[in-house]
Amino acid sequence: MTKTTPSSKPALNGVIQPVRIGFIPLADCAPLLVAKEQELFRKHGVKVELSCEVGWATIREKLLYGQIDAAHAIAGLALAMRLGLSSPPSRVVAPFVFNLHGNAITLSRDLWNRGVRDAATLKKLIRSTSSKQFNFGMVSRYASHNFMIRRWLMSGGIDPDQDVRLVVLPPTQMAANLAAGLIDGYCVGEPWNSVAVERGIGWVVATSEQLAQDHPEKVLLMNESFIERHTDQAGAITAALREACAFCDVRDNRVEVTRVLARSGYFTGEENILRQSLIGPFDLGTGKSADATNFHIFHRRNANEPTSESGRWLLSEFITHGLLSPSQRAEATEALHECWTSSALISPETAAAKKPSKSNKRATPVIA
Repeated sequence: MTKTTPSSKPALNGVIQPVRIGFIPLADCAPLLVAKEQELFRKHGVKVELSCEVGWATIREKLLYGQIDAAHAIAGLALAMRLGLSSPPSRVVAPFVFNLHGNAITLSRDLWNRGVRDAATLKKLIRSTSSKQFNFGMVSRYASHNFMIRRWLMSGGIDPDQDVRLVVLPPTQMAANLAAGLIDGYCVGEPWNSVAVERGIGWVVATSEQLAQDHPEKVLLMNESFIERHTDQAGAITAALREACAFCDVRDNRVEVTRVLARSGYFTGEENILRQSLIGPFDLGTGKSADATNFHIFHRRNANEPTSESGRWLLSEFITHGLLSPSQRAEATEALHECWTSSALISPETAAAKKPSKSNKRATPVIA
């Protein structure tokens, strides 16, 4: 791969050197690692230091207390932190979306051997096995993973609050807990579904593309105060990530993308495991495979914009799954207006200077 030639322009004024960005080693952090590898941050005039974290609770706490300046984070964390769910309220902003899709539901090989093929057959097994409690992992109450596994269970007539137990685990601990028999399945991002398939301990029953087409997955999360103090740097970071996302979304570049991830030192799995969802075919562990063309969408379909449609989806899921009551919709809608928008990156001076026009494609999304 030929790296982008670094720009000769100096670092932007008022920059924190370096800007600390937290992330979790998942396949959808690829744009972040590609931007670092290709020196795209340097090209746009900002120095970045990556901080590999264990789980989304750690990301939340470090962002909350200023130990990191920005984060590759689950989309729902923006609304949860803004409203103060499970943490003190924090004026965070999600001005950029890393990707659509990227997750799957993996069940244990034991469930397959006992005849489970979908949610309906899982319900039959649960009914006939009263002596056992079935446990399923997801990465956060505020993640799409929680919404998807609950919807999948409900599709088979299973009550996710009464018939099974849902537990929160870091992505990196899912496969080990499945192998130990501590959980019977999970919803997680790649490569942890493919790791279970590769080890012969699990099989994939559904992908997030099937469960919630075009759902927003990971976002760039920043404190509003950081953006206000360092608007140019925040803009430079998103410009670099947008360029990296465009690179990652080109199929011919995916081999190099998997190599960047594999040699980063953040992934213990082999390159061929990373290839499963980034290049395909995606091995389901059932003797069948699925096309991986849209398993990760990094740039197509207006993926990088926090749109009103994706914002409404998030809010609806929060209410549907009991994280918010219907009476909180108005408050949550206002919070979403404030945190789910790319206009946070526009300085007040720039916003005042701009005149509305039909060609302006980056207007503040309207959440209804």
